[in-house]
Amino acid sequence: MARAHKRASRAEDNLQNGELSEELSGVVIAHFGTQIDIEPVPADGHVYRCHLRANLPTLVTGDKVVWCRGEPTGVVVAVESRNSELCRPDPHGRLKPIAANIDQIVIVIAPAPLPHANLIDRYLIASEHTGIEPIILLNKTDLINDDNQQAIEDLLSVYPTLGYRVLRASTLHDQGLQELVDTLQQRVSVFVGQSGVGKSSLISKLLPDIDLKVGALSIKTQKGTHTTTTAQLFHFPSGGDLIDSPGIREFGLEHLDDNTLADCFVEFRPFLGRCKFRDCQHRREPNCALLEAVAEGKISQRRFASFEHIRQSSQDE
Repeated sequence: MARAHKRASRAEDNLQNGELSEELSGVVIAHFGTQIDIEPVPADGHVYRCHLRANLPTLVTGDKVVWCRGEPTGVVVAVESRNSELCRPDPHGRLKPIAANIDQIVIVIAPAPLPHANLIDRYLIASEHTGIEPIILLNKTDLINDDNQQAIEDLLSVYPTLGYRVLRASTLHDQGLQELVDTLQQRVSVFVGQSGVGKSSLISKLLPDIDLKVGALSIKTQKGTHTTTTAQLFHFPSGGDLIDSPGIREFGLEHLDDNTLADCFVEFRPFLGRCKFRDCQHRREPNCALLEAVAEGKISQRRFASFEHIRQSSQDE
């Protein structure tokens, strides 16, 4: 750690003395302890290891920065405002950014393990809360059969009526992959989902050279092999980027209060604030606009049950 701080101090001195290059635009594509990897914008085929200037906040993958080249390491001198950020609560309940400037969250589900509406809704809540567009992807469609087809169709039927896009794909039969590729083009995406839904197979199919690319980064920066649990950014061959990280698999919602949670259900919004009591908890209160909307079929009973379940589980977390 002391050696790393010494290198960072030397890079800062070089910056102050005008010994680094002109200021350049770039994007953070990986984070390694006190150093980050920067790809220039526009890209030049190289990746550059950099330190952070002392007065900068912690950066995450996807951050757009201003930086200067240096030997052997450059310096990030400024960071641009984030269009969006994906956060997770740390062990103390404080929100911690793990990736920035994401355009869409691809929620990957599969016929097996049979998905639960509550799980999908948790991902949708996280997406709505961060303002990042969600897309539901039913992967492994080759596993659909007479036993599970109706249950899957019933599960997914509500989401298009709420304005959510639902895609279907199979890496085994190469079905639906072109539509997925088209959806990912020119956008920064993350994949989320349970273990076993085929995220790794999808990524391998969409990024066939991902291992070569990771190796090339290590060779180019001349830093040997690194292991990291932070997010890394990869480029799809046909355009668009993927930010992948073990930290972007699931999200805790315990930091959301009841009002915020309700607002993350898009179909609830027209009815919020219309209850008889300003502090309505939407449980058994008379003249509750949400309960009346459920009774009239304007809000599905399943989605309202999901809201109640998530609210209770968040209080228990």
